[in-house]
Amino acid sequence: MSTTTHAWRFFRAGGFDQVRLDTADDLLALAQLDQKLWVALSCPVKGIEFDARTLELIDTDTDGHVRAPELLQAIAWAHERLLDSAILAQKFTGLPITAIRQDDAVGAQIHAAAMALAQDAGKSDSDRLTVEETSAARNGHAARAQNAWEAAGQALQVLGQTTGAGFGLVTALDQKVEDYFVRCQLAVFDERASVALNVSEDALKALAPTALQANTPAITDLPLAHVTPAGSLPLARGLNPAWADQVAALRDQVVRPLLGTQDTLSAADWQAIKARFAPYAAWLAVKPDPNAVTDGVRDLEKLSRYVRDLQSLANNFVAFKDFYTAQGKATFQVGTLYLDGRSCDLCVAVNDAAKHAAMASMARICLVYCDCVRGAEKMSVAAAFTAGDSDQLMVGRNGVFYDRLGRDWDATIAKIIDHPISLRQAFWSPYKQLARLVSSQVQKMAASKAKASDDKLAALATQAGQSANTPAPKAVAPAAFDVAKFAGIFAAIGLALGAIGTALAALLGGLFSLSWWQIPLVFLGVMLLVSGPAVVVAWFKLRSRNLGPILDANGWAINARARINIPFGTSLTQLAQLPANAQRSMVDPYADKPSRAPYALVALVVLALLIWVVRS
Repeated sequence: MSTTTHAWRFFRAGGFDQVRLDTADDLLALAQLDQKLWVALSCPVKGIEFDARTLELIDTDTDGHVRAPELLQAIAWAHERLLDSAILAQKFTGLPITAIRQDDAVGAQIHAAAMALAQDAGKSDSDRLTVEETSAARNGHAARAQNAWEAAGQALQVLGQTTGAGFGLVTALDQKVEDYFVRCQLAVFDERASVALNVSEDALKALAPTALQANTPAITDLPLAHVTPAGSLPLARGLNPAWADQVAALRDQVVRPLLGTQDTLSAADWQAIKARFAPYAAWLAVKPDPNAVTDGVRDLEKLSRYVRDLQSLANNFVAFKDFYTAQGKATFQVGTLYLDGRSCDLCVAVNDAAKHAAMASMARICLVYCDCVRGAEKMSVAAAFTAGDSDQLMVGRNGVFYDRLGRDWDATIAKIIDHPISLRQAFWSPYKQLARLVSSQVQKMAASKAKASDDKLAALATQAGQSANTPAPKAVAPAAFDVAKFAGIFAAIGLALGAIGTALAALLGGLFSLSWWQIPLVFLGVMLLVSGPAVVVAWFKLRSRNLGPILDANGWAINARARINIPFGTSLTQLAQLPANAQRSMVDPYADKPSRAPYALVALVVLALLIWVVRS
């Protein structure tokens, strides 16, 4: 670890210290800062809101990630190419031409490219070149190189518009034609080669039992024609069926225009044809790469982008300044989701929700994965809900997602990772669960009773239909009333009511035995007993919320516990609120009619308190 002489400044956010990178000196000294103090050590090139071309230039090993050494290398390169590195922290949208260093070969090339671009744009050397202008210069240079290459090839079109097709035939047949002429030369060398180098009788017998096609490998491997010491390739008859069509095309499109009409081709003719195409082949070999530009033009674009973007990237890499200070959107925030009366600002892009959720669940944050569609475009985002509750969050609900460009996408919930959202939700969750349980049981009981009633009515209707076709049975004397049986039933009901009354009396007696100021404390204690455990568990989970797993699942290498505490988390999700100057009418023509039951209950409580006061 190197000894640092730079006076670093830190700010505390999210429960941990983050370095401030406000000046160019801070950027230039970044190599001295212990990387254990960096928030991230790697970030993906794709899936974040940052200039893709700038990230591509910094990602020198093209592995799809920008790592700490690459960022430091980019800062050092920009420092070497500038006369005054202070402009790295001045948020310039353009590169001042006068700031380019010219005292070495690289700087001279960059300055020459800048001056040429300035002249084309009608600017002087005291002006600035924007990133868009330097990028256009790179594209323009490639276009000019392409035009020059195409112009040079006009004089090499030996067959006019069909030169490309003819060259393709020569290239495709070259190996096979050369093979034929070498066989013929061996036949001249030794007459025994004429038999040995042609198709043997055994090879032809092997082909006889099979269903043959011209492109069968056993046929394509045979010579183009019968090998003879004469050494002339026939162009019309006696050709290998696998190559006959290509040789015929060669005769019509290449041999006839270049050598005239002839039915055979000699080895010398073939070499003459290849010699005619040699300049064209050399021209094709030097076709310019559309992405290749001169060093000066490429470095000019790189320098202009580094001047504009390096400080912003460092503040979203070494520190998460934009995210924790709310001065802007962080690079990993891809937009805002509006759903369930809330807007969620912490939204990250995901490729595979199931794979992302496996790690992101450790963040202890309620995450809602949404499939977003805009016309033919599709994307998936994970939105963090950090305020309100999750009662109405369910798979299939629809919302609207706004990306960083302001475009709206149809968003549908596809997956939910449920974690506590707020202490208020945790406090009321036991009562909501009890209410849902009671409601469910009542609905089941009502459904059961309704079904029993329907079954009974159906049975009665069936019996009535049967009795219409059956003679009436003899009257049966009614059963005698069993007094003992009904006495037992009423006794059991009385005992149950007595037990309930005794319990209520004991409860009320215990309450009335307390002082008046102790009664509210009892109710408060009961509520804490019911809600306390849920609130405690939620409090620990909310305090342990961590941004790291969400970003790690996206390919980041988060180097710190990027906590999201309760106050900061609440600010990431905005609840629906009426404007400060809004006028609100409380008259609702469709409001439910008030029930008298609460008033009666209050009256009974007041009456009980009065009786207790009088007795005491």
